[in-house]
Amino acid sequence: MPTSIADRSASSAVEKLPLGLVWLRRDLRLHDNAALHAALRACDKVALAFVFDRDILDPLLQRGLQADRRVEFILAAVAEIDAALREHGAALIVRHASAREAIPALAAELGAQTVFCGRDDEPEALARDAAVERALRQDGRALRTVKEHMIFERDEVLTAQGKPYSVFTPYRTAWLARYAAQPQQPVDSAVTSARLAALPAALRQPLPTLSELGFAPSNLHALKLPLGASGAAALVDDFSRRIDDYDQARDYPARKGPSYLSVHLRFGTVSVRELVAMAWARQQAGSEGARVWLSELVWRDFYFQILFHHPHVVNAAFKPVYDRIQWRNDPAQFAAWCEGRTGYPLVDAAMRQINQTGYMHNRLRMVVASFLTKDLGIDWRWGERYFADHLNDFDLAANNGGWQWAASSGCDAQPYFRIFNPVAQSEKFDAGGDFIRRYVPELAQFASKDIHAPWKAPAALLQAAGVRLGSTYPVPIVRHDLARAETLERYAVVKAQ
Repeated sequence: MPTSIADRSASSAVEKLPLGLVWLRRDLRLHDNAALHAALRACDKVALAFVFDRDILDPLLQRGLQADRRVEFILAAVAEIDAALREHGAALIVRHASAREAIPALAAELGAQTVFCGRDDEPEALARDAAVERALRQDGRALRTVKEHMIFERDEVLTAQGKPYSVFTPYRTAWLARYAAQPQQPVDSAVTSARLAALPAALRQPLPTLSELGFAPSNLHALKLPLGASGAAALVDDFSRRIDDYDQARDYPARKGPSYLSVHLRFGTVSVRELVAMAWARQQAGSEGARVWLSELVWRDFYFQILFHHPHVVNAAFKPVYDRIQWRNDPAQFAAWCEGRTGYPLVDAAMRQINQTGYMHNRLRMVVASFLTKDLGIDWRWGERYFADHLNDFDLAANNGGWQWAASSGCDAQPYFRIFNPVAQSEKFDAGGDFIRRYVPELAQFASKDIHAPWKAPAALLQAAGVRLGSTYPVPIVRHDLARAETLERYAVVKAQ
């Protein structure tokens, strides 16, 4: 049975190392930080570093994402950590370089024998960490990774036959049973001046500016998204007062139903251990909302272990037969989907939300993914890549899992013949049209009963609402009933298996 974080670090606490380097990645906080906890137990003193990794950032710039909200989000989180460390007479060491080179070089410069970091099971991250470990080992140093952004990882939750799960419901049952027996409590990673390494002036430099990183300002601050670990704490406090209603409110994009913590989970400005402990306690007290939200966090672990055990899903269908589907892949229709001008108001509102804010409500992620793959017949990978570039909370495992679920090509996905009707979804989950009006203001004058399918409105109503179909608002780029029939035919290759 895998040992806990504390157990793994206890053995090294017998003879402490003089200095350990904590490499922050997707754990941008000081409290309840597993890598920092392990370093404090194993070393007399610690230094902390963050790398704005050019191997990650340069491709963003090459794809034209100069105003990327995620880079600003990270910079704000890093600045908060640096300020906290400076209060203790230390600082966060920040580099703008390739992490493969910067971390081994920094360990040598500091004289740190071990680099501590949270594990990351994305394929590119595993390759990066293997390269860092090789470089450190060649210099007589070590890389020590610990479980950080999951509750149960890799092989910790397996079937009775010792195999990874590919169906969510039994995975969740096993996950919950394991958590009941082995709750993953927050860890103590509090730092004091006495435990922080004294840094030379060369390593106590001001943080790089956004422009020095090669990026331009986005609208992140105008969106008033709470930033850093302090912002995450405020959101946790707010959601803790709403979690009991989560099961009732979560599907309605015009309501304040979600936790809005997804980007903070992505970059580790909040601890998943803290969130699960909160949800678990509320569930045990009888909260249905907490039970449903906890299930969402279990889905997160589920997709992480799918990615780890089946890395081919990055570029291919989990179920290989789905790679035989002949997609239409119409570039003009894809552009209309991206820009929120499909003629289906809820789809357009959702796409404008992601373009304007970097956020999309989870119900709407399912709606627009179904529309792209099953109404437009466009390869799910096209949509997955678009989300990867535009979502603040983009996480490879969850994004890939969600898209393959919608396209029916993933593990435990919806059946291929389940095709969301975008009008019915709109009428059910935005009945009053409030969300549509927020992002599709050209339809603001429509009555609630007419806003979901404006092409059905009589000419007099269109005129009264100031809408000219095909001019001020597009006509639908596809007929849902015809698209549904074509999709069932397209997916016949799967049915034949």
